[in-house]
Amino acid sequence: MNLPLPPALHGERRQIDDSAAGRLAFYCATPPASPGRPLLLVHSINAAASAAEVRPLYEHYRRQRPVYAPDLPGYGHSERSDRRYTPRLMTDALHALCAQIARDHGAGRIDALAVSLSCEYLARAAVEAPAAFCSLALVSPTGFSGKKLRTGAPGSTREVAWLRRALRSRWANPRLFRWLTRPGVIRYFLRRTWGARQIDEALWAYCVLTTQQPGAQHAPFDFLSATLFSNDINRLYDQLTLPVWMSHGMRGDFVDYRLKRTVQDRPNWRISAMPTGALPYFERPEDFCADYDAFLAGITASSTAVC
Repeated sequence: MNLPLPPALHGERRQIDDSAAGRLAFYCATPPASPGRPLLLVHSINAAASAAEVRPLYEHYRRQRPVYAPDLPGYGHSERSDRRYTPRLMTDALHALCAQIARDHGAGRIDALAVSLSCEYLARAAVEAPAAFCSLALVSPTGFSGKKLRTGAPGSTREVAWLRRALRSRWANPRLFRWLTRPGVIRYFLRRTWGARQIDEALWAYCVLTTQQPGAQHAPFDFLSATLFSNDINRLYDQLTLPVWMSHGMRGDFVDYRLKRTVQDRPNWRISAMPTGALPYFERPEDFCADYDAFLAGITASSTAVC
């Protein structure tokens, strides 16, 4: 019997029923009389993802400014139907969130932060609708590892078709998913993300619970078959003209950012490396937020700021 999934974050949990990405759940919190720009926080993509991954940032910033954090399609309390999960679907979800924020707070620009693979969707959203954003923060972004840039046709993905068919076969689905998301396996992969044995236990517990919900296997299988990876992401990064803050760790499985050299000298990019795993705001929240706040303060002070 599956246990019901509790809220991942404090504050109000709302949903958009008719977005282009289907039913989309999100958390939001607005401090009384808050004058700050809204901040959108977007969790990563993996087998056990949810808005719980941005908890330290949500808790910190909800005292200062309006904060929104979605469960992306296929995860958390959002729609988990059996459909194709693609960069287009995830990007459409971000556009829907931006439209909702505009309805709540007016048509001003927002700051947005995404983690890991979701950085690709945030970059795509910003290229398609730059007027919606004031700045982007990319935490441990994909697309900067290895030796080869991903400059495929616009909108193309890295899907391995035969693997997707195999993962979605009756034999594998959902039996394989239950094996991949055993509590010990989830702990193993979180330790690789942290690059250490000590992880955030509350996040681990929520990861275990969210993978036990009906339909939890659909989006992760498209992640495993690379359907959710953009084959044109470096073209998108090249097109970003907004202020971009990139932060990554130096420990664990996600430390190859050799291709950041393609953007690090651009005047709108700032890159920060921290002696942590891939989720630095869990390990060093004060340092992370201080660096991010300094980046945002620099935008506000700029004579060319359009926010």
